[in-house]
Amino acid sequence: MFTKIVVHRVGNKINGESLILSQEELQLDEGTVEMLENYFLGSFKTEETYQFYSDSYLVNNPVFSSVSEIFDDKAKFLWEAENIAKHLFEAAENPRVQGGELFIVFFEDERESDERVDKIGIFKTEKRDSFLKIFPKNGSTLSEVEGFEIEKDQGISLSKIDKAALIYNNNKESGYVLSVVDNNKKGDMYYWFEDFLKVKQRDDEYFHTQEALMVYKDYIVKQLPQEFEVSKADQADFLNQSINFFKEKEEFKLDEFAAEVLKDEHVIESFNNFKTDYEQEMQINIAEEFPISEAAVKKTQRHFKSIIKLDKNFHIYIHGDRKMLEQGQDEKGKFYMLYFDKEV
Repeated sequence: MFTKIVVHRVGNKINGESLILSQEELQLDEGTVEMLENYFLGSFKTEETYQFYSDSYLVNNPVFSSVSEIFDDKAKFLWEAENIAKHLFEAAENPRVQGGELFIVFFEDERESDERVDKIGIFKTEKRDSFLKIFPKNGSTLSEVEGFEIEKDQGISLSKIDKAALIYNNNKESGYVLSVVDNNKKGDMYYWFEDFLKVKQRDDEYFHTQEALMVYKDYIVKQLPQEFEVSKADQADFLNQSINFFKEKEEFKLDEFAAEVLKDEHVIESFNNFKTDYEQEMQINIAEEFPISEAAVKKTQRHFKSIIKLDKNFHIYIHGDRKMLEQGQDEKGKFYMLYFDKEV
């Protein structure tokens, strides 16, 4: 549960909007605290994590510096929350960035153990939804209502936060551990992640699982057909085998993956060359051994749809055994022959 909360109004300076700073924390009843906590934390749906970084020293990252001060001394909460709001105001250099309320929240871990991890939340609301207020006419009582009046207003919907960051008080030396969400990019995807927070994805098992799957998918879809004679069905089979490997194994080992999925030594060599070029181009390092993240596999597998599109008439979805599918050609044209045991 959070123990401290303050809200500021941060406009877009490019559009002539103001920065309005609050001088005191919000005082809320228990029900409102619970409602806001569900609203703030309900946006984090993935295990993908980030860390602060800087082009020079971490301390030169404004948000990293402010949250470090708060974690070290909660008495600095109001002062540093104000500094965070000022930095967000200065970071708006695109007229499409929307102004809104900025909530800075301190979550105090109530567990009595060495695993206590306090958190700081930074949440921004931008969208406004219309709603109706209905109330008895003047002079009416709830027991004797002559009629109702209706009034239209606008406010913040509690269904989904627009922008959010949750900073965990651990791994400070490498830039803390963060969960970050931006549900309202409005054509400027760098504003929240880069211009304001300045974060990058953490080099962990989620990252390595995600990147290994994507580099393999790119290889199968783009590079493999250029170097080898493979059909769409063969490509689909490679994709199915790869995602199944990640689902069935607890740990990824490149040699094991190559032997079980790629198999052919020429394909293995081709893939290794493609992976090297990919790492250099993307400036990342994909580990050759790492624990497989089940969450990353689940999120990434939607990109592994094995579909063969035939003109505009048919789509064939391939989920399993490549041997149950044959391809041929006769006087009517090209065809696929599908074998099955029973209709479902």
